[in-house]
Parts: sequence; C-alpha cells; structure tokens
Amino acid sequence: MPHVPSTPLSFATRQVHAGAEPDPVTGARVTPVHLTAGFVFDDFEQARARFAGEDDGFVYTRMGNPTTAAVERRLAALEGGTDALLLGTGQAALTVALLGILGAGDHLVAAADLYEGSRGLFLENFARLGIAVDFAAGPDDWERLVRPTTRAFFAESIANPKNAVLDVPAVAAVAHRHGVPLVVDNTFATPYLLRPLEHGADVVVHSASKFLAGHGSALGGVVVTGEGFDWSGFEHLTSPVGVLGGVSWVDRYGPRRAYVEHTRGVVASRLGPAISPFNAFLVQQGLETLSLRVARQSATAELLARWLLARPEVVSVDHAALPDHPSHAVAQRLLPLGTGAVLSVTLAGGRSAAQRFVDAVELFTRMTHVGDVRSLVIHPASTTHAHRTETERLETGIWPGLLRLSIGLEESADLVADLERALAATHEPAPEETLVEVGS
Repeated sequence: MPHVPSTPLSFATRQVHAGAEPDPVTGARVTPVHLTAGFVFDDFEQARARFAGEDDGFVYTRMGNPTTAAVERRLAALEGGTDALLLGTGQAALTVALLGILGAGDHLVAAADLYEGSRGLFLENFARLGIAVDFAAGPDDWERLVRPTTRAFFAESIANPKNAVLDVPAVAAVAHRHGVPLVVDNTFATPYLLRPLEHGADVVVHSASKFLAGHGSALGGVVVTGEGFDWSGFEHLTSPVGVLGGVSWVDRYGPRRAYVEHTRGVVASRLGPAISPFNAFLVQQGLETLSLRVARQSATAELLARWLLARPEVVSVDHAALPDHPSHAVAQRLLPLGTGAVLSVTLAGGRSAAQRFVDAVELFTRMTHVGDVRSLVIHPASTTHAHRTETERLETGIWPGLLRLSIGLEESADLVADLERALAATHEPAPEETLVEVGS
C-alpha cells in the first residue's frame, strides 16, 4: 500500500504523489501501465480466496487493475473521499453510480440544468428500467418533488452549459432530511475548485476525459464516495446475497462502505464499462497538473467573460464570476479559487450570427468537448441540444445565438484577438443557403 504521510498534504502535492509509490519490482517512479486481461494465481487456494473476497489481490482487469487502482487512490484523495471507481467514460460513471442506488419502481430528483447525455439517460434508458425522474428547476423544487419512492438526488456542481452553481449544502440538507444521497457531477468544477463531499454530497462523479485528463487524448470516468452516508436504508444493500455467501453488503462492509463495494463488485463488474489501463495512465498524467491548468483556465475564462459582456454583439454571458449571474452569490461562497473554465455567450444576431462566429474562429477549435488545454467552441442548439424541441430549448435558456466556450491554456490576448475576429464576422451577411434563423 502507498505510504501515508504523517502530516496533511496540500492539493498540489497530492495531485502529484497521492496513491502511488515507486514500483516495488522495477523501481519505476511513474505507475507502470499494466496491459493485461488477467492475473496469475499462485495456487488453487489463492484463486478461491480472491473470488470469495477474502484476498484483495487482482483477478481480472474488468474488475480491477494495478494501474487503475493507483489512479483511483489519487482521485479519492483529491476529492476528499475514501474510495473511487475508475471507469471507461463519464457516462459510464454516472450510469454505474446511480444504478448502484436505483432500481425498478424508484424515483430520482435531478436538477433541470444538465448535460444532455445525462438528461437522455434518465428520460429514456432509466425509464425503460422502471426508474422515474423529475427535474428541479429551482431551489424549492427539491423538497416539492420528493415522493415516497425517491431514492436519490442528482445535480451538476457547475451546470452545462449555463453555469448554474449548485448550492451543495442546501440541496444535501434536503436530501438527507428524506434519507437519500446527493450525487454530484463535479466535472466542470473539478476537485481543485470544489469538493462536494466536503459540503454534504455523498457521491461524486466526473467525466475524467475533461479537466482531470486535460489533454483530450483519453476517455474515462470516475465515481468517488466518502463515509458520511448511512446506506442501511437500502434494501438491496441490507438483504442477504449469494455472492457474499448469504450475508448482506451492509453486514460485510458496514453501512458506510456497502454502497461502493456493491457498485464495484456487482454493477460495474457485471455491466463491464472498464477503463483501459493505458487510458487510466493518461488520466493520471493529466491529474499531475490539474491545479495549474484549472487555475489559469478559470482566470482566463473570467477575463473573457467580462470582455465579451462589454461587446455590442453580445446579449448576455453566462459565467458565475459575473455579478449579474443568478449563481454569483453561491459561487462566491463555494468557489473561492475560481468559477470554472466554461462559459456561454449569447449573440444578438441569433443563429445566423452564431454560425458566422463559429465559422470565423481560427484559434478556438470547433468540437464537442470541454476541459481541454485547447479552447473550444460549440453551438448547443444545433448540436448537443438539437434533439430538444425549440420550446424546450428556449425554456432552459438555450437560445439560437448561444455558444458554449471552453477556455484552454492559450495566452488570453490571443484568445481575445480570435474572439474579436469572430465577432466582427457576425456583422457580415452569411450565404443565403446557410441561414436558418430560429428566433432571436
């Protein structure tokens, strides 16, 4: 096991050292990439013990791998948690995290401001499994939407793409009053800016493909848990199961760790969304510079948000650092180190202006991704939110002229020059055949 320092370490130090030590066989300082499907057993008895859960050694990479385990330990340390489960994608992490809690007949209360992949998962995939969902559009909705069958709350710490900041302590208090856990997608904030477990959340998920990796080269997702929630109120964790020899998950692991052990050993293992050890290695490489990247990206995003807000071509800018943003007060309280590297800007010229803007950028990359070292731009209404009706988009503030910007590590002056070029292009008439105006 990795050495535990005698004194607490800072975030920047933990992101470099936590969870890993030099390889005991080769002395390699960087965690090796263990590219193997399975692991050799010393003898019959060791194989039996590992399958019985009496030996914590590795069995098969779908269920665990030394490279993956090192990254899991580091992520748990960075989020202030006790356990982590590294998976193939962020979508896999969210799915596994919630299916470790929810089953047929259960009800989920989720924030209305969500990544479209999460919203679709709840409305379509979960619905087919008999799991109902309601969406909380305001702070009072969390309490109002609770049913006797409600088993979890879910929200994003900084919402995609409008930057609503979750009041984690307030929502956690409502969840716990009803005996259910709060699950938070912390992808946009990252543990450098916010650690939801320290504010009352019970489970944290990330798309590790984004800021945690940072380089846009690998897919990954993570589920992080703490020991603050008592899972003994969940029947699937308190009922005896054959896989544990007739005892329950709570009996075997206690009421605080039953959920994560069940989620790892039954949900993730059987659904099979394992991460490649090589991708786990790439995520670990990104983690070592997380605070440096996010601090710079967040500061640049705030600078650009203020610059864009002063431009005549711009109707509004969504970034919680701005005093007129609805979440500004919450952000000041929960995000003292910065309010994130993603912002949305709505252009006065609607969709046609957005089209000319996107086609004119030279430094910003046109792609659906965030958290990259490169700055990115996307038009949600025609891409990520295209499957919503126009009414649904307008109700949630996805205007025809709205663009999502993810700010990278480029020099701010160069990004301003590119934005200025793109804004100038919005004054030019677009080719008639490409103009598809949908509102203003």
